Amino acid sequence: MDTGAIFENFITASTFRSIQNAFYQLCIAADIDPSDCINVYKKLRLLDDWKAQKLFKLLDKKWELAEYKKQKAGERLNVFVIGAGPCGLRAAIECALLGSRVVLVEQRDRFSRNNVLHLWEFVIQDLKSLGAKIFYPKFCTGSIEHISIRQLQCILLKVALCFGVQIHDSVSFVQLLFPRKQDGHVTGFRACLEPKGHILSDYDIDVLIAADGKRNTVPGEHLLLILGKLN
Repeated sequence: MDTGAIFENFITASTFRSIQNAFYQLCIAADIDPSDCINVYKKLRLLDDWKAQKLFKLLDKKWELAEYKKQKAGERLNVFVIGAGPCGLRAAIECALLGSRVVLVEQRDRFSRNNVLHLWEFVIQDLKSLGAKIFYPKFCTGSIEHISIRQLQCILLKVALCFGVQIHDSVSFVQLLFPRKQDGHVTGFRACLEPKGHILSDYDIDVLIAADGKRNTVPGEHLLLILGKLN
């Protein structure tokens, strides 16, 4: 199967697992290391497929915005995001655009929330700039200004993967572990995860984004809390 057909599978995939599988197949076909988060998009955008180039033309405009300083603004930061809801995925995308290394954990292995969201105009424009119409051609056609949470997650997951965000499903964040001495040096902040011994257990965290909703698993008073509501 050529990369064009595999890219089409990625574009049309509609479940959490199938999107990830299609993306990894695309990386293999294009000789891209999906774990090389800093270079994934740079290599992916070289795909010689008309639909891929249509998407990357949009994403390039985001990638090249002056605010991101050519991905130097946050290049030294390791970001850890909890939750693959719309907020967690969009935050992960933004951090990746800043040049940070971003990992995201989600305790579920599927998107199942079919609640419908009414979208503000600036949100619609933001999603269109991220290729929403390519991933979901019915997005905000005519006077329709709403989308299901599940469909929104699928769109944002695909964009996050393109920008090098490392996604790990079926992983639960238990607690934040403070720096400690280990083998003669001091570790950074780390995450206690389930299942135990997960590869991200040794990931030093500079920025922690808890986007896991009301079940917030990060205790403490010194948190930046941003609340939203459905209309």
